[in-house]
Amino acid sequence: MEILEKILGNSARVKIMRLFLLNSKNNFSKKDIIKRSRINSDVAKKEIKLLSSVGFIKKHLDHWSFNPLFKYGGEFERLLVGSDTLDKKTIATNFKKVGQVKFLLISGIFIKNKDTRVDLLIVGDKMKKNKIEEEVRKLEAEIGTELVYAVFDTKDFIYRLNMYDKLVRDILDFPHEVILQSKELSTQILKKV
Repeated sequence: MEILEKILGNSARVKIMRLFLLNSKNNFSKKDIIKRSRINSDVAKKEIKLLSSVGFIKKHLDHWSFNPLFKYGGEFERLLVGSDTLDKKTIATNFKKVGQVKFLLISGIFIKNKDTRVDLLIVGDKMKKNKIEEEVRKLEAEIGTELVYAVFDTKDFIYRLNMYDKLVRDILDFPHEVILQSKELSTQILKKV
């Protein structure tokens, strides 16, 4: 992401552009843009003005939306949405702060696969719900779209795995990437796969 920030000017612009590209059919108020992108009001105002002036977004009353007629829309989508811009080590490190995380899996938006049930699966113990939500919101701001995620404590996850729970099976049977896995869970999961 750092390279794109440098090329495109700053992280706020990248976040706003991703927000509109990944939600191209939606309209956003300035307040929505600030909340979803996690940037301050002054920066948002400046970036909205710039993106509007080049025709990337268009205004409808008090809301903005992606301009489907923007000449370079496809190129920016490939660059900002299609490229792998999130460092998986950073994601793993950030989620280690939420408790004793034993298994972390990414799917969906992270691996460019729309046919998955979740984007993120977190398994562990003594996890703090508010910290998980905070980390998810940070990721959503970086990516530009809301994430679908599931959180299980280790015991519940192992039980569901052994019972061939549909949600757990769907997550593990479809394309995904494991970015953190404890030895305890690696043997459990390998038995069931």
